Amino acid sequence: MTIIQAIILGIVQGLTEFLPVSSSAHLVLVPQLINVNYANPSQAVAFDTLLHLGTLLAVIAYFWKDIIHIITGFVSSILDIFRGKFRTGLREDPSKRLVWLLVIGTIPAALTGILLNKQFEALFNNYAAVGFFLLITGVLLWAAERVKTGHKEIKEVNFKNALSIGIFQAFAIAPGISRSGSTIAAGLFSGLERELAARYSFLLAIPAIAGAALVQVKDIGNGLEANTAALVAGFLAALIVGFLAIKLLLKLIKERTLMIFAYYCWIVGAATLIISYLYGLI
Repeated sequence: MTIIQAIILGIVQGLTEFLPVSSSAHLVLVPQLINVNYANPSQAVAFDTLLHLGTLLAVIAYFWKDIIHIITGFVSSILDIFRGKFRTGLREDPSKRLVWLLVIGTIPAALTGILLNKQFEALFNNYAAVGFFLLITGVLLWAAERVKTGHKEIKEVNFKNALSIGIFQAFAIAPGISRSGSTIAAGLFSGLERELAARYSFLLAIPAIAGAALVQVKDIGNGLEANTAALVAGFLAALIVGFLAIKLLLKLIKERTLMIFAYYCWIVGAATLIISYLYGLI
């Protein structure tokens, strides 16, 4: 893998992790298009992990103020348990409420990743499945844009809403189902205000990306033995572009429509299915 190829993949990861078009699908398809060859399997895993760490740092950098409030809210909420004020804190303090909404929203993906990890991993070698799931992502975005605009603020979001959004995130373990697209759509289905749906989706990404990276972090050492410069270049590209992608999507969801991403997913998904059929991959 060359430095240019690494930068391209870093850009792809940074864009597609947060724009609702599925980063996993693009990291399956794009390496084939630009003919990426890894020195060994460990390097492939290491590079994928570094790209995810890059986007993890991007979302942390963008939402650092929110994260500080979440951390202080979590500590204060735990203390509320011993004060007998836990429920009162959830009702009155948005930071405390957000903490537990994120905890509830993370559980479905965590359980799915633990219990069905091997089954989902097998789909990464199935280009037809990737194409089909991209079509599903397009449908989710299309449906979300046809839901009446919600007005729920964080104090009005309940645990049932958080759980339903978390279930949609669990489905996004499959390559082609966009994590951001599915969680934003679920947020809109649950009546969340548009910008809140996106912000909650991005904050929910932190434990999801961190958990996925943690599972693979042990493989980084072996992967760094080959072409360290390329790996670092990809990491930086993912970090910088990921930060910009978050800013872009927040602006788009507030001022415009997500339909452009639905059309994109339908086009790429259909093309993937057609090419898979022509090459006998179905």
